[in-house]
Amino acid sequence: KKTDLIMFSLRNNLIRKIRTYGKHTTPKRSFAKMKKLSTTFLQRPGEGNVKRVSLIDGEGVGPYLTDSVQEIFQAAQVPVRFENIPMVEAKEMSNNIEKQTLDKLHQNDVILKGPISNDDTLMWNNHEISKALEIYAYIVHAFTIPGVNTRHKDIDIVLIRENSEGEYASIEHELLPGVIESIKVITRESSLRIAEYAFEYALLSNRKKITVVHKANIMKLCDGEFLDAAREISIRYPTILYEEMIVDATCMNLATNPQAFDIMLLPNLYGSIIGSIIAGIVGGAGIAPGANIGRKYAVFEQGAR
Repeated sequence: KKTDLIMFSLRNNLIRKIRTYGKHTTPKRSFAKMKKLSTTFLQRPGEGNVKRVSLIDGEGVGPYLTDSVQEIFQAAQVPVRFENIPMVEAKEMSNNIEKQTLDKLHQNDVILKGPISNDDTLMWNNHEISKALEIYAYIVHAFTIPGVNTRHKDIDIVLIRENSEGEYASIEHELLPGVIESIKVITRESSLRIAEYAFEYALLSNRKKITVVHKANIMKLCDGEFLDAAREISIRYPTILYEEMIVDATCMNLATNPQAFDIMLLPNLYGSIIGSIIAGIVGGAGIAPGANIGRKYAVFEQGAR
């Protein structure tokens, strides 16, 4: 029948279109388009409530920085209430004041901090705050900011620095008059922990490469232990490109071709130095944001002091 013939023709035409759809009409999903896809954030109950954040004004330009943050948050109606922790001079310190300040440091899991010097005039310096809060990862994100005039363009570097040991273990003494010994501490546990954090960060933030910075050609045991930990963790993340670079070569490459770096993983002292370099590349101290991360607490500040 004529009706059956028409239906048969329509059915065959539909089948042909279905079979050829994937070959000819399916659009290619480029990375650029994928980045524009919407995401869904599933918060814990109560996450929308006002968040209490401790505030340490710091010294020098610190109060100006923290005042600006509070002004911006207020204008944007960010649900954050800042609770100030006053700076206490060492000469005013007593056991009672020290305990009160320590309790204030631990009362909130997020702290906003202005720059603090590391001299002996204050009860707390940066290193002591990190120790008190068990901070082990220091992150600096240096990226090109429109309107900031710099020599290099298209910079996007994340520095992840081990923040609990190394030369900052503060173990030094005088062996003989005029002979000083400083001990650098590198442990397998802390090295594995920071390496795991770095590779997990790379995976979750869609980063492609991690450069581990070291001086294992001279400090074969200490930096060798750090490298061994990074290599062990890298095996678990086959999609992340892994490379190692001596700290000397790192400084030279940052000066000539900083765009080649993605994520940098470093022991404590190298991270302090390289962190200031990458901040300078994108505009100077105060331009790059910094974060100190521990299991329970996080301290946010400028990336270079």
